[in-house]
Amino acid sequence: MRFRPVSPEVLVRELSALVDARGGTPWTRVLVDGAPPTAPGALADAVAAELRVLGRPVLRVSAGDFLRPASLRFERGKQDADARYDLWLDEGALRREVLGPLGVDGTGKVLPALWNATTDRATRADYVELGAGGVLLLDGELLLGRGLPHELSAHLSMSTGALARRLPEEEHWALAAFARYETEVDPLRAADLGARVDDPRHPAVLTGPK
Repeated sequence: MRFRPVSPEVLVRELSALVDARGGTPWTRVLVDGAPPTAPGALADAVAAELRVLGRPVLRVSAGDFLRPASLRFERGKQDADARYDLWLDEGALRREVLGPLGVDGTGKVLPALWNATTDRATRADYVELGAGGVLLLDGELLLGRGLPHELSAHLSMSTGALARRLPEEEHWALAAFARYETEVDPLRAADLGARVDDPRHPAVLTGPK
């Protein structure tokens, strides 16, 4: 694989330009994917700010607000890597409440959050409407390879060693889930934009071969 070193600011601009170039007919759904230490939410926030400057309506949603209740996530125990990979995300709710309404025949009305995993209760969030030409930026982990409907995707990658160093020790049980993801999905190549962020201050964009 070949990588082109860039600054964090350039990474934001390049992803923003990729999104803005689509125009949005009627909406553009963007998945910003990466393990927690890669900070996909921070990248999504920065791109959202850039797109708003360009005059694009933007809605930010986090997949972490669409997890299943604890009784389902932890049915096999709190440290089951396969459950984290297969069961934690409520894909049906994410499709129904976020991605589907922004499809070709959608209403544009989105539920931005469904479940608070900390309190293990519904968020009771209100629906919001994303205007025509708007952009949804959805951040989260293990998002690719599920068939989630979207127009563009970005994946932030870390080497196995860097991920192990940056993931809190109490979360090391999840390393098996991310290793499985690499093997089964190869998200760095699967994404429209892939970037290595072993050092977040010095990202590098994948240039080829895909």
